[in-house]
Amino acid sequence: MWIVYCLVPLAGWILLSGLDDLFICLVWLWPRRKSVRAPADCELEAIAERRIAILVPLWREHRVIGQMLDRNLAAIRYRNYEIFAGVYPNDEMTLRAVEEVARRHARLHVAVVPHDGPTSKGDCLNAIFRRLQEFETRRGCRFETIVTHDAEDLIHPDSLRLINWYAREYAMVQIPVLALPTGLAEFTHGLYCDEFAEYQSKDIPVRQRLGGFLPSNGVGTGFDRQALEHLAATRRGLIFDPDCLTEDYENGYGLHALGYRQIFVPLQFGRGEPVSTREYFPRKLRSAIRQRSRWVAGIALQGWQRHGWRVPRRQLYWLWRDRKGLVGNLLSPVANLLFLCWLARWHSPGHMPLLAARLCTLTVGLSAIQAMARMWCSRRIYGWRFAAGVLPRILWSNVVNCAATFSALWQFTGAVRHGRSLAWRKTEHMYPVHRTPGQSRLGEILVGMQCLSRGELNEALMTQPRVVRLGEHLLRARIISEDVLYHALSLQAGMELGSPAGQEVSRRVTRTFPAAVVERWKVLPYRVDLGQLHIVTTGIPSEMMTRELAGLTSLELRFRLVTPAEFERLTGEYLASSRG
Repeated sequence: MWIVYCLVPLAGWILLSGLDDLFICLVWLWPRRKSVRAPADCELEAIAERRIAILVPLWREHRVIGQMLDRNLAAIRYRNYEIFAGVYPNDEMTLRAVEEVARRHARLHVAVVPHDGPTSKGDCLNAIFRRLQEFETRRGCRFETIVTHDAEDLIHPDSLRLINWYAREYAMVQIPVLALPTGLAEFTHGLYCDEFAEYQSKDIPVRQRLGGFLPSNGVGTGFDRQALEHLAATRRGLIFDPDCLTEDYENGYGLHALGYRQIFVPLQFGRGEPVSTREYFPRKLRSAIRQRSRWVAGIALQGWQRHGWRVPRRQLYWLWRDRKGLVGNLLSPVANLLFLCWLARWHSPGHMPLLAARLCTLTVGLSAIQAMARMWCSRRIYGWRFAAGVLPRILWSNVVNCAATFSALWQFTGAVRHGRSLAWRKTEHMYPVHRTPGQSRLGEILVGMQCLSRGELNEALMTQPRVVRLGEHLLRARIISEDVLYHALSLQAGMELGSPAGQEVSRRVTRTFPAAVVERWKVLPYRVDLGQLHIVTTGIPSEMMTRELAGLTSLELRFRLVTPAEFERLTGEYLASSRG
């Protein structure tokens, strides 16, 4: 009966945690008039634009940062903003990648950290802020809102407009953050899809409704400049804590403690897609453990070390929820194993004490309610087919979170024992190269370029054949030229436009792909640089095309858009001679 004695305390803990989650579910389901109104598009257009600075801390992000900057600079529907990218002097490849984009975009500014890295994300952000202050002094301006983003972020085109709208009343504005969709077989990344869908749809809105402090997600967060400077005055003039692994969580707590208002922007949908920051989270087990161990160490362990439980009583409950994973994560896999043993050997209640049997039944019921809530939230973002895999992914998440918590405890206790700071354990990032959610529509871009009137666009959409894309239809009708179309397509996808210079093209690299692949997809590789294979293409890459090309090389793919005529000239010049 040893298993019974193990099962009862475990079931008791799971019961306590399950009742906690049930309370959040009940508040979430309880009908209540919406207290936060989503602004209409015309209202976003009418309001004056505050000056916004986007801070992007970087360490060894040369593989993704060029694509991230190009895509977001093209997609953002806001005029009064600048981007400051922080790079360490001993990270030459990332520095070169950022400088290459800065030569093409006047909004992008390189902030070189005054010392070698890596240090911490907070330290890098503070260095970027000092570069921002130098920029203000030279230009005679002042940024009113500070927004943080990471190197893997797909910024929604309307994010800054929403931050600008809510910043009139709130000192911290959090845009929802969601994982990009992946296949059912990718269990590790699927955990992020499920957890962030539930967190952004249920947990954070309930937390806001009940008056809890809002932890920043680290990305897509807009901070009022004056509030940040007030916060900095409490810690040696630093707007981000350089010693904290989760400086975003610390800022959210600190601003609330100072009495500033915070808001999580309600998750809403535009054209069927959620208005949110999207990204790929770690897709491999080791990377996921590495990232999650940083979250546990920063939020639960450092937070406990710094603040203990000395907070206003109404915030104690939220600290409990943020820290209960220290116990729950370690026990969940053991609990799963013991329950499986119980189901296999004690399928009849008579084999267990009545109290243990009832505890187990109750905890299973609570777990089922929590799983259904997560499934509903996941379905809302990714559809029922993906949500059907929530149950097996919950079992896998128990294993991943347990390993991450052990890693965090080992890292934290080692740092305390040796009197050193916790290191910035960053994870490898990837960036999508095909069409992505939230991408601006071609017609809207053409209207914004003043190459097409709204009336001409509506008429073209009404007469457009189903099997013909809008750009091709506009070309056939001679409403726009090919040059205008490709300019708009490059803005839509955030891709470089035009043939590469002759010195950029390597004849050896042009022979990387088989002739059949070049002909089918209209692609031509021409350069290898910064761990990327640069490719010219005549269209915005599709997911199918990207998948096939990725299978032909171990390098990251970087696309450049050219017209069909330019493509024919390039293949004629480099392939005809090499294969002739």
